[in-house]
Amino acid sequence: MDRIIISPSKYVQGNGALANIGSYVKALGTKPLILADDFVTKLVGDTVASSFHGVEIKPEFDCFNGECSRPEIDRLLARCNQTPFDVIIGIGGGKTLDTAKSVAFYLKVPVVIVPTIASTDAPTSALAVIYTPEGQFSEYLMIPTNPNMVIMDTGVVSRAPVRLLVSGMGDALSTYFEARANKVSGGKTMAGGAPTLAAQAIAELCYQTLLADGYKAKLAVEQGLCTKAVENIIEANTYLSGIGFESSGLAAAHAIHNGLTQLDECHHLYHGEKVAFGTLVQLVLENAPMAEIDTVLAFCRSIGLPTNLHMMGVKALDMARLLEVAKASTAEGETIHNMPFKVTAEDVLAAIVTAHQLGL
Repeated sequence: MDRIIISPSKYVQGNGALANIGSYVKALGTKPLILADDFVTKLVGDTVASSFHGVEIKPEFDCFNGECSRPEIDRLLARCNQTPFDVIIGIGGGKTLDTAKSVAFYLKVPVVIVPTIASTDAPTSALAVIYTPEGQFSEYLMIPTNPNMVIMDTGVVSRAPVRLLVSGMGDALSTYFEARANKVSGGKTMAGGAPTLAAQAIAELCYQTLLADGYKAKLAVEQGLCTKAVENIIEANTYLSGIGFESSGLAAAHAIHNGLTQLDECHHLYHGEKVAFGTLVQLVLENAPMAEIDTVLAFCRSIGLPTNLHMMGVKALDMARLLEVAKASTAEGETIHNMPFKVTAEDVLAAIVTAHQLGL
């Protein structure tokens, strides 16, 4: 199997980076359509418009309707058929960004991704998640290339609610452990081949950065401040984790996350909060050394990630319902089958309950 690594063509990060978006985007196109919801437009719209004015480009804005759905994508494509936009820019949260990716893909024009939060590693990926207009999962859109550019204004991101940054750390926490498992098993990565040494090193650096700077970054963002630790964690949550997961592969942690969606009690949780617990479950499945498990538990506790089912809203352990979680986690096609050993639903059930007890 060929080794493959993929990434955005350009990644830009800095406090105040949005003030330079015009000069960055000018290299890609001169007729940009900017997609953002009403809140984000009020938050950064003037800064963005001023930056483009400085390079003599007049962008057009469109208000995102709140759901990355086929009707929303079609609405935007209809607008683009009337005006020859040559670059699509998405500013905001994940659904806005995925909609921008999708529209640019169908138009065959460049896309620029500008997250205003660092809650997942999705911004750098060649993937969009499509929902129904009512918000139910519909399909994955696998895009042949990663975004042409990702711009992270760390000043904006550091003023978002701290829980979002912590959730991003939960998502990033799994990157190294899933990459490690995939390396041993030889499973195909999201990039379509075997992991490269570079991707494996990036995944490990992601974990080391979380341990070194995660707690410090949480304290700073609680005050709306951007420090060097915050800069490092935003890069870990977004770029290191994004390259790490896509080019090194997923394994049990994300499959456990998918299984946990079976529990209504967990629906209020962010993606990364469920992935963090999934990481603990994966370590139990692997029978990882207690020293390693203790390190992960201590990290999760220090920044406020859930370490047991009670913290996730599950008040009583119902083995029958947890078995349904385990069955969903081990469904055909799930990434848990990238583990370097066979994993059954019964194995997952035992690991979930054990991880819960360890995390009490």
